[in-house]
Amino acid sequence: MTKAGDLYGQSLYDLALSENLTDAILHEMEELRKIFAENPDYIRLLLEPSIPKKERLRLLDEAFGDSIQPYLLNFLKILTERGMLHEFSACYKRFRASYFKDNGIADALVVSAVPLSDAHISALTEKLSRMTGKKIILQQKNDPSVMGGLRVEVDGKLLDGTVQGRLDTLRREINETVM
Repeated sequence: MTKAGDLYGQSLYDLALSENLTDAILHEMEELRKIFAENPDYIRLLLEPSIPKKERLRLLDEAFGDSIQPYLLNFLKILTERGMLHEFSACYKRFRASYFKDNGIADALVVSAVPLSDAHISALTEKLSRMTGKKIILQQKNDPSVMGGLRVEVDGKLLDGTVQGRLDTLRREINETVM
């Protein structure tokens, strides 16, 4: 995250928290992030200095005026006025991190050689939740190079139970012994 993204994202979070709008604004930011990713030319248009600021702000009103929280719309206008709309993703990440911290939620990434069944995902989510004391939002990634087992990243910790991880550890131990 950038310093500007941290500062602006945290400021928006603090405002949303004081107005009891964190859930709504987080959801709307997620939707906006998708819209901006699908339409990068729209961001470039809103950052175009040859278009008067009033016109760019009017474009935001027309696109989002009645569909998002007024605080979020004003936030977009501030970023646009300051030529910082490209920082929206960093602002979202800071907002989301603050929301997750305050609500006891953690992201987890599980990497496996093959897709996990729903039952395994559910059991793993439950186990990680008990381990961390937080609600877990689990993402799954498949990587055949792990050969078997699971690698889980949660709360800044790496839990590596993969065949590849065990082979790497064994290789290091052998190298240390031989040298």
